[in-house]
Amino acid sequence: MMSDDMLSQDEIDALLKGTADEDEPEQAAAQPPVENYLSAIEQDALGEIGNISFGSSATALSGLLNQKVDITTPAISVIAKSKLSNEFPEPNVAVQVTYTEGFSGMNLLVIQQSDAAIIADLMLGGDGTSPSEEMNDIHLSAVQEGMNQMMGSAATSMSTIFNKRVDISPPSIDLLDIAEGEGTDTIPEKDVLVKVSFQLKVGNLIDSKIMQLLPVEFAKELVNELLNPPTEQADEWEQSLPLDFPEQANGKEESHQAEASLSNSVQQQEVRQSRTPEGPQHLGGMQQGNEQNIQSAEFSQFQPVEMNQSEQRNLDMLLDIPLRVTVELGRTKRSIKEILELSSGSVVELDKLAGEPVDILVNEKPIAKGEVVVIDENFGVRVTDILSQKDRLKRIQ
Repeated sequence: MMSDDMLSQDEIDALLKGTADEDEPEQAAAQPPVENYLSAIEQDALGEIGNISFGSSATALSGLLNQKVDITTPAISVIAKSKLSNEFPEPNVAVQVTYTEGFSGMNLLVIQQSDAAIIADLMLGGDGTSPSEEMNDIHLSAVQEGMNQMMGSAATSMSTIFNKRVDISPPSIDLLDIAEGEGTDTIPEKDVLVKVSFQLKVGNLIDSKIMQLLPVEFAKELVNELLNPPTEQADEWEQSLPLDFPEQANGKEESHQAEASLSNSVQQQEVRQSRTPEGPQHLGGMQQGNEQNIQSAEFSQFQPVEMNQSEQRNLDMLLDIPLRVTVELGRTKRSIKEILELSSGSVVELDKLAGEPVDILVNEKPIAKGEVVVIDENFGVRVTDILSQKDRLKRIQ
């Protein structure tokens, strides 16, 4: 028999259900709507920036891990800093990136600790199937190098997007455990942050989210420069936009300005062609008039200038500048694990065959090929081939 002071099981269930129903709206209202901070156009622009920059990052990471890497189109939202513990209840790895040129700001890349462990294992020569459960300094250094390559590639893509040099400082990496207060100093000091979420897939090993956190002001700065580039960059920016990029509010006006500029350029080109001594007399199949105004250009004779004694002396001074000559036997790539395992007697195989010509470099620029010889008790190199200018340019690139 139930006491009057005790609740029945049905009453307990009803109370619990009512409490849950009351908590759900509170949790839903905990995160501010993204429309309060970023318009639909700004969200699309920020997503396009992330899509292009992290697309190239996937290629860089794929080469490092020797695995197929896919990063999906990002989703844009905002998150209150006070609610980050709900977003990241488990320990994560945070990579902080600061822009040193092109922009003034920073962002934070957050990946799950289990995913970071797999990336570290692949970077250290493992197969990623049995990563270490704990992240030590070596694992963090390996992940840091991978993120350095990723973010460096992203910065290069941003340079193309914004038509200016964009550079970053070497990323710093920390374990992020918000519940324990560990690594929270890397989070931007803003009440509300923009969250750019990507789906990261690495072979059959990783299929989870990777998130980028950045201040709202910095996100708006990126969007504003994309949508309203400086005047001297406008023409190049319009040509670099993808065809499916959404039309902005001022897109039609900029398009009309571009068409007017193009029309003026064509008219100026017609005038220049009509004044060219041997230039074309037709433009698009139409006969140009005023042929009687065409005159042959008169050129003055070039007179060679003799170098005086002072100039000759300056040239002789240049000939005494020392240059560093290096002979390169070959190169190779090794993982961090293989480098740490090197000891006395270890043999490192290079990428050149025995007897193959070695490269001769002057100030680290290849200029010739040669063969190694012995002169008395010293090594030397006999030049066998001087690289052409074309080959030298290819090597420099």
